[in-house]
Amino acid sequence: MNNPLTRRAALPLLAAPAFSAGRPQGLLIDTHIHLFDPNRFPYHANAVYKPPPATLEAYTRFVAEAKLDHTIIVHPEPYQDDHRYLEYCFAHEPSPGYFKGTCLFDPIDPRTPARMVELTRRNPKRIVALRIHINRAPKDPPTTTGAIRDRVLRHPQMKKTWQAARDLGLGIQMHFIPCWAPQIGELVKQFPDTPVILDHLARAGQGTPAEYQEVAKLAKAGRVYMKFSAVRYSSKQGFPYRDVQPLVRRTFDAFGADRMIWGGLGANMDDFRKAVQVFDEMFAFASEGERARIRGLTAAKLYSF
Repeated sequence: MNNPLTRRAALPLLAAPAFSAGRPQGLLIDTHIHLFDPNRFPYHANAVYKPPPATLEAYTRFVAEAKLDHTIIVHPEPYQDDHRYLEYCFAHEPSPGYFKGTCLFDPIDPRTPARMVELTRRNPKRIVALRIHINRAPKDPPTTTGAIRDRVLRHPQMKKTWQAARDLGLGIQMHFIPCWAPQIGELVKQFPDTPVILDHLARAGQGTPAEYQEVAKLAKAGRVYMKFSAVRYSSKQGFPYRDVQPLVRRTFDAFGADRMIWGGLGANMDDFRKAVQVFDEMFAFASEGERARIRGLTAAKLYSF
């Protein structure tokens, strides 16, 4: 599909400057990493994919080399609602208080509010959001059972789950494609004080310009944050995805540095250097103060680090 560009964003891009891709100065928080250890913590029967191991031990070595300050573990779909490995990572983190994480429960299951209470009580001040996946096309039927994804956003229990998250002080992390922005907006307006994090630039490449306009409107609907991550989902090019720069500028204009966070910094130094290069090129227009907020200061406030 077409990338969502505005007239302003369609202007010719400045020539990309050369960057060293070293560690940026200041606070550096990766708001999006998945960790897997299927040999010790087997995947759930409803796993939608089964990736190779990406273990805590390997990630801990990378954290030391890259000098990251904190990381949000985004509890991944292969584990579904089994959070044992997430809790293991909390118990064996690189330094005290280093990790926080998201949870995954079925948002239309009446048991979910109580299960969120139980998980947060076991892990005080560690669970920051409930992640909800909806990446199906509108013409495709929603799910009601099985893998926890593609549930009905207007289901009566969905609102109750959002209310339970709010009461626990959790945010809602949406992994979605742009066509669902209006229905997300309906929920945001009912819970304007609840932080809502939009993953991966809303996977803009899987939507139309008109649909992304609805995503941009969410910036004014409540406490909505955009995550700069997985840029490849919105690109028709390979690394460093320069065709996405107009979209990034449009997103920045809508959300600002106080509502944007950075995720997906990698799990090895090669991927880290590439992530830094992409960030530096995409935000070449921004001031250093704005870039510093997106790299970590905004996330520190959002997640109470």
